[in-house]
Parts: sequence; structure tokens; C-alpha cells
Amino acid sequence: MSKRAIRYAVIDAFTKEAFKGNPAAVCFLEENSDIDKHWIQSVVQEFNAPAAAFVSPVISAIGTNGQEESSGIARFNIRWFAHCGAEVPICGHATLATAHFLFSSDLAEQDTIEFVSKWGLLLARKIIRPTFKEETFTVELDFPVDPVVRCDVNELPCIPLTLNGVPIINVMKTTACGDLIVELPSSKDVAKLQPNFMEIKECAGRCVAVTGPAPDGCRFDFFTRFFCPKLGVDEDQVCDSIHCALVPYWSEKLKKKSLTSYMASQRSGVLHLELDEESQRVRISGEAVTVMVGTILV
Repeated sequence: MSKRAIRYAVIDAFTKEAFKGNPAAVCFLEENSDIDKHWIQSVVQEFNAPAAAFVSPVISAIGTNGQEESSGIARFNIRWFAHCGAEVPICGHATLATAHFLFSSDLAEQDTIEFVSKWGLLLARKIIRPTFKEETFTVELDFPVDPVVRCDVNELPCIPLTLNGVPIINVMKTTACGDLIVELPSSKDVAKLQPNFMEIKECAGRCVAVTGPAPDGCRFDFFTRFFCPKLGVDEDQVCDSIHCALVPYWSEKLKKKSLTSYMASQRSGVLHLELDEESQRVRISGEAVTVMVGTILV
């Protein structure tokens, strides 16, 4: 029996160096692909990457005149799955990896992509950056703001082993996913943190972001680490989506609309950020590197 070949790539997001940043697998499905969800979950676990995205072109709508309607922008469906095989409402670094894959291949001819997702309509733009050696590009994502709210008393994190005496400045909770945001006094405290994943797993939130301000004169504005043991990933090396909440949070504290974030994980990563208060959107930019390409036989 003949088998179909599905294209895939493994891409490191928010880095310009291979084996840094956050890896994501990207699988390209054809239009009208009838793929079983259990098969998708098996593929995700086979990749053993922190996240995987499954993307397929949106079938053009037919207008009243019988002709295909087009907005002039390439549009794709996208779904995200965590390392454990569970589908998640959004995964920013896998979205950036997917956009990088589409822009780098023959699958998206325009410099703007619309992603149709359970999170809503997401935009990705290709930003050309000429260099002395070659032309490179970054990907700019356009996501909705994720407002933060105060936690109830019973939701406050109890992580004494992780903090090891470092005081907590503030605790907030994201609206969309219920992730906890724990602010520490400084970026140094964030970088030196030795997380105890057993106690983090017992926290009320889905995941826990620990963040702190960068020192004066630093090229970054704040440092962050993101812990997700409940999703099968102890530490998310570079998390894009949590910045939908962190950007308005730090923008208000630092009185800035343009920010640069450093993810202080082992692999590290850099995110360039812009808050549009009027539209309540966050623009998140970063580079990516393709480290593996191939096909999956179905």
C-alpha cells in the first residue's frame, strides 16, 4: 500500500544559532487532510520536542459570483500540541517556527500570513534584515493582549525551595490560561533560580512564569523563565505566548511600549516586543533557524 509523505521541519525559535532558543516541530498538511487526532498525538511524542504545530492551507471561500474570494494574504489553519500530546490553545514559539518554515519554503509567497486558530486570527510578518553576508529575516507575530488579574489567596504559589529565600514582589494570573506570573526583585534572582519542579507542579496555575527587571544599562528590559511541569515540560526554554501578558505588565511598570525580553533558560532566547494599547495587541519579533527537514509517511 502506498503511503503519503507529510513534510516536516524542526526549527529553533527566537535564536539565530542552531541548538539554542526553543525547538518546535512543524508538520505541513495538505488541504482537506483527514488526520486522526490520535495519530497527531503519536507524532508529537515521536518528535519529543517541547511543542509541535500542524498547519494546513485554508480553502478559499466561494463568492456569490462562483469565484474564489481572496484577501490577498496567505491563510493557514494551525493547531498546537504540547510535548505530552495534549492540544494547547496557543503556542507562540511554534507559531514563529511555523511562519519561518512557510516563509523559507515555497508555501507562502507573500510577506504576511494569517493563522486561523482556536485563539483567533493571528498574523505573522516577514521582516527582511539585510546583512553584509546575506539577506536574513525575522518573524513578527501579532497576538492579542492577555490581561492579568490578581490571584485569590488560595491561588498564591508556595515555592519556598525554588525561591530559596528570594522575596516575591508581586503575583498575578493570566486571564486566558490561568498561568501564574511571579515577579522577583531582579533579573539576577531569575537567572540563578534553582526550580523545584515538584512544588511548582502543585501550584494552582497551569504554568508558572518567574520574571524580574534587568539592571540599568542592560540591553534587555526584563528576564523571564517559564516552568510547565504539568504539561510535561519542566522549563519552557523560550515562551512566546506568556509575553502577551508580560508585555502589558512590564510596559506599565517601566513606562515603555517597546521592550526586549531575555529568556534566562539553559538554551536562552531574545524577544523584541511592542505594545499597541489602542488595539490591545502585542507584536513579538524573533529569529529562527531550521535544523532538520524531512517527511513523515502516513
